[in-house]
Amino acid sequence: MSFSLKKLFSLLLLSALIFSCTAPQEEKIDYTTMSDAELDEVADSLAHAYIIVDGHVDLPYRMNVKGFMITKTVEDVSVETTGNFDFPKAKRGGLDAPFMSIYVPSRYQETGGAKAFADSLIDMVSRLPETFPSKFAMANAPSDIQVAFEQGLIALPMGMENGAPIEDDINNVKYFYDRGIRYITLTHSKDNQICDSSYDTTYTWNGVSPFGEEVISEMNKWGIMVDISHVTDSAAFDALRLTKAPVIASHSSCRKFTPGWERNMPDTLIKAMAENGGVIHINFGSSFLSQESQDKFEKMREDLTNYRAENNLSPEDSVYQAYAKQYALDNDVYEDVQKVADHIDHVVSLVGVEYVGLGSDYDGVGDSLPKGLKDVSTYPNLIKELLKRGYSPEDIEKICYKNTFRVWENVQEVAQNLQSNS
Repeated sequence: MSFSLKKLFSLLLLSALIFSCTAPQEEKIDYTTMSDAELDEVADSLAHAYIIVDGHVDLPYRMNVKGFMITKTVEDVSVETTGNFDFPKAKRGGLDAPFMSIYVPSRYQETGGAKAFADSLIDMVSRLPETFPSKFAMANAPSDIQVAFEQGLIALPMGMENGAPIEDDINNVKYFYDRGIRYITLTHSKDNQICDSSYDTTYTWNGVSPFGEEVISEMNKWGIMVDISHVTDSAAFDALRLTKAPVIASHSSCRKFTPGWERNMPDTLIKAMAENGGVIHINFGSSFLSQESQDKFEKMREDLTNYRAENNLSPEDSVYQAYAKQYALDNDVYEDVQKVADHIDHVVSLVGVEYVGLGSDYDGVGDSLPKGLKDVSTYPNLIKELLKRGYSPEDIEKICYKNTFRVWENVQEVAQNLQSNS
């Protein structure tokens, strides 16, 4: 089926779904009684009728690792690749706006060069629509995504993972806004000049630093969303106290399922973020989804390390890679799509469907993605699971993009007010 016909079919089905939801109660569709084949068709149609925003996709760093920064070109993601994200997979899955993660490893905080590295990744993302203008478009606002969606293009908004590139110059907040950055994850795996990291044990600031307070204020002023993924609980609560606009967690899950792991969000923080009007975007990585999977991955790391040592193999050795792949399958280390839905259920039960979104971390969590959600072609599998659980099309539309658009537009409004009053 051609793209235009498929889109027309999706819109017609969506119109029928919307009509059914406005009809008398007895005429509403009960998706929970549908067969798997029927649900597959509805889920695929919804995935293509609604905009799907993903809060965090690590394509830029993937391109860097492959050397595309050095060669001043871009990976050809207009065709099928071995990665989690490319244009054909995105079209099959209905993904319309993956936030491109401008990920800056914490080592740049020690070596220097964080700003230059961030710039290089932004340059690579910018080259994608230049190289493939019939497939990709840059996006600096929800309205840009809407236009791209109507044109059949994949929109590429950008978020910067780690505030280290701001360095010690507050003017760099505006600099990165001008470069297209629309959220900043305040830190990553180490405490930085802005706040403490949930992966660190130093607690340098016991929350947000004095300079970090200025950074958050400046982000509010220019319309950059404050992202509290990766930060400590104390830093997250500080950010909520300091911000004048809603915040996001671009790729976090619920700590209820991984007790004691600070990288995921506790119920108290989810509730506080909802009171602030923010959105938690659920991470798909198996180790984010359950303690059982974390334990299995830890044992796998130990066993595979021993296997390499005993057989004098490197991680790149084909014999080792085949063994590791089979080990993962034999020991069932991966979670499944149902567990992602469990996290969504948990947020909804705590605070409502208006405060949850999708933040897969595709191309960023390695070989840990759950069964049924292995790449960007698989969003319909999650939509199907939500339909089976009684979520309405309107609920799913909120999760797919409306909640994120609401926060983003609110952040823009706050920025306009702050700028007009300054």
